[in-house]
Amino acid sequence: MPAWLPHIDSSVVLDSLKSFLLLLSLLIVRTLLVRAIAKNSKLSMEAKRRGVVSVRNTILFVLLVGLVVIWAHELQAFAVSLVALAAALVLATKELLLCWSGAALRVGGKVYSVGDRIQIAGHRGVVLDHDIFATTLLEIGPGQTSHLYTGRVTVFPNSLLFTNALVKENPGQEYGLYTLVIPLRDQDDWQQAERHLLDAANAECSSFMEEASRHMKLLEKTNLLEAPSPEPRIILQLSETGEIQLVLRFPAPDRGRSRIEQAILRRYLTASN
Repeated sequence: MPAWLPHIDSSVVLDSLKSFLLLLSLLIVRTLLVRAIAKNSKLSMEAKRRGVVSVRNTILFVLLVGLVVIWAHELQAFAVSLVALAAALVLATKELLLCWSGAALRVGGKVYSVGDRIQIAGHRGVVLDHDIFATTLLEIGPGQTSHLYTGRVTVFPNSLLFTNALVKENPGQEYGLYTLVIPLRDQDDWQQAERHLLDAANAECSSFMEEASRHMKLLEKTNLLEAPSPEPRIILQLSETGEIQLVLRFPAPDRGRSRIEQAILRRYLTASN
């Protein structure tokens, strides 16, 4: 080696070469897998998106583990000095570590995946993407009771999983039970309004009631819980101002509850006028 070149440890050069080859190999594998998923006509768009996200996160995990293994002997030499540095880094990167821990909680607990509808810390939407730092949602709204896509994208850090309760709106079910609240005015006949609302719900839900009942029975056997009847039900509530509210519980397909809700509401308003 020429005298004017700085001395470089051969082990560092070898480790750098190994790291480069590992990175190159993983990039090639990722490209081939993503291309194969995209060309698979048997998969739906949601399944393709979920597959691409899984491939990307797996490749990233393998890369991190491989780099740790390759550079392990180099890192060992700095272990003693890194103890004090690690303590400082923990304090400085507390939020980042919580994000990584949140990602581990999501994976280990199977909390949610791509395509699920979730609510957390005021954010509500369909999971588009997730990684070790954050989760991306396609927002649903407006508010917490509507089911329309707003077109906006929400990104929240995974650390929220440790500080906020998460609501999963479609926990892998084909059918679910949902609620619709109808406020009444003082001059309204609540008994007549109750009949109109129940008739509207029965008319709109009759076409899939038998299938919804079978699904509830299956959930009952699977989860060893007494499943509620899917038949539409109405309960009365009084608001703080003394106004009467009709709370309708009705069954609907997981992917069609917004349409069913709107159909019930329109039929009810037509009958009430």
